[in-house]
Amino acid sequence: MRNGIAGAATAMFLVGTLAGVSGLIGSYPVYGGQAVRYLAAAVILLVITRVLGLRFVRLTRRETLYLGGLTLLGLVIFNVCVVESTKASGPALVGTVLGTVPLALALAGGRPAPRLLAGAAVVVAGATLATGLGSGNPTGLLWALGALVGEVSFSMLAIPLLPKLGAIRVSAYSTALAVPMLAVIGLVKEGTAMLRTPTAPETLGFSYLAVVVTVGAFFLWYTSLPKLGPGAAGLFAGLIPVGAIVTGLVLGIAAPSAYDLAGAGLVIAGILVGLTARRSPEPVPAPG
Repeated sequence: MRNGIAGAATAMFLVGTLAGVSGLIGSYPVYGGQAVRYLAAAVILLVITRVLGLRFVRLTRRETLYLGGLTLLGLVIFNVCVVESTKASGPALVGTVLGTVPLALALAGGRPAPRLLAGAAVVVAGATLATGLGSGNPTGLLWALGALVGEVSFSMLAIPLLPKLGAIRVSAYSTALAVPMLAVIGLVKEGTAMLRTPTAPETLGFSYLAVVVTVGAFFLWYTSLPKLGPGAAGLFAGLIPVGAIVTGLVLGIAAPSAYDLAGAGLVIAGILVGLTARRSPEPVPAPG
């Protein structure tokens, strides 16, 4: 339980650092860049599976559908929706909608205990306050709701796969499968200009996103998810804007406002409230 809490908190905090680091690759073609990111992460993860002696596991038809849905919704469509929502109405709207992930996972995980539901609601309020409601439009909202579906799918569709595959193989298989999907979208949207030689700062940015945000955060999240269950694990998604605030401060992009700090405090309070709840149903057994 303690390891699950530490892993989930670290994973979501690292995901929150994505916003600040993404500034390094802002000029690179979007979908080609995402394909490069996942290709690098897939290579690293597949090497790790080889080093650890984790053999390829043949999936049933249903498990293959889960993996395909996880990749398409949780990685590819999620990234497309975040990009398009940001283009349509800026990052605040999609950040606010993604702040409802704890509540969505608490509901999707079964019949949540009242204290877990209350904690999730407090986390959502804190994430919304930290992100800022901003100004949006219907197009941006629709794309943001698509991103929310993708984020929930990233966890819920992984749960049936984790007991058989484990965290490393789920991460490796999904990132590898995402590469051709993103490449097709990139060719349609950006043509042959989807790829070019990255600059030195872009190389650093892609390296961080591939190694830390993808390999590290995916592994930590998928290791923690079976231990905590989706409801309790989802509480830690509220740390995404906290990670963004800290990254902005460290990189000198922006100092946190009083609203940022108040939102971060609410997130932490909501997590503490939610973790004291009795979870129902029981978490998925960890792979043996």
